[in-house]
Amino acid sequence: MAVTKEELEKLLEELREYKGRHTELISVYIPAGYDVNSVQKQLEAEKSTAKNIKSTATRKNVIAALEKLVRYLKDIKKPFENGVALFCGNLSEVEGQTDMKLWAIEPPKPIKVRIYRCDKEFVLEPLEELLEAQEVFGLLVMDRKEATIGLLDGKRIEVLQKMTSGIPSKIRAGGQSSQRFHRITEGLTKEFYKRVADEMKKIFYDMPRLKGIIVGGPIPTKDEFLDGEYLPTKLNELVLGRIDQGDTSESGLNELVEKAEELLASHEITKEKNILNRFFRTLKEKRELAIFDKEQIKKALNFGAVEILIISKDYKDPELKEMKKIAEETSAEVEIVSKDTEEGLQFFNLSGIGAILRFAV
Repeated sequence: MAVTKEELEKLLEELREYKGRHTELISVYIPAGYDVNSVQKQLEAEKSTAKNIKSTATRKNVIAALEKLVRYLKDIKKPFENGVALFCGNLSEVEGQTDMKLWAIEPPKPIKVRIYRCDKEFVLEPLEELLEAQEVFGLLVMDRKEATIGLLDGKRIEVLQKMTSGIPSKIRAGGQSSQRFHRITEGLTKEFYKRVADEMKKIFYDMPRLKGIIVGGPIPTKDEFLDGEYLPTKLNELVLGRIDQGDTSESGLNELVEKAEELLASHEITKEKNILNRFFRTLKEKRELAIFDKEQIKKALNFGAVEILIISKDYKDPELKEMKKIAEETSAEVEIVSKDTEEGLQFFNLSGIGAILRFAV
């Protein structure tokens, strides 16, 4: 079963602490849909290579880790839906002693890389990137001459479409009156805005992970585009902000993201505040539909009554994993909130865990 984002964060925190004495900590990434048997054969072959390691202790640890990984892969009964990341090595702090441990982590999103590496540290970057990319943001930089549409996925910026308007420069063709030239360029501008909006709709309208859209460009172009209601209502409502900038090329997407850092951070905080404000409002107005006692929450989860399970990042409880699992099975939303806001701190001091119910229990 795939771990949650929060569980993955804790596992990564733990794995970062481990350091090998030599290059003896093994990391294996198996992408979603990849043949596990071929990985097993590769690891068997690596055992022969490991026999050439000069250091007796390192050779022994690497071969032992490979054997443990091979045994694990042989016992797998069904494929991992999102692929799996395996980490194995001797973590004993005492020279000459053995404390061989293995982690098998199925992340919340599909693994796309195939990796085998033996090093002094575990290779964690692919999982860290998955954590960053839970949600994506649409990007648009535009003026009257060109538009570039992109996607912010974690820290990666991807260019999706480049468009030009074909609008002539301000120098008029011979004999054209100023008014006629203005009418022509305004007509071409509106057509360009429509084409940009159609492309945005084609790319973003049914994108399940899309969390918001950021639009950049000079004044007044981006405002004309957004205020002119060229975008469908659904996409217009996802626009988080407008950024003033001149660069509308591919590099303009990087500038847009840099300028929008505060906007993106505040949006995350706003989301947390809205969830917690709803919880406290329900607690005040419909007391029977908001609970913060762990035993009551467990009971409500088992009845399928929980609509939203809210957990503070700093809340620790051995039963939390099981509660999240039940929430997932009963289609309840699980929201993790920080203590970075007044509401978040108040929630943590209240109990650190709460639920908004579909019906009273």
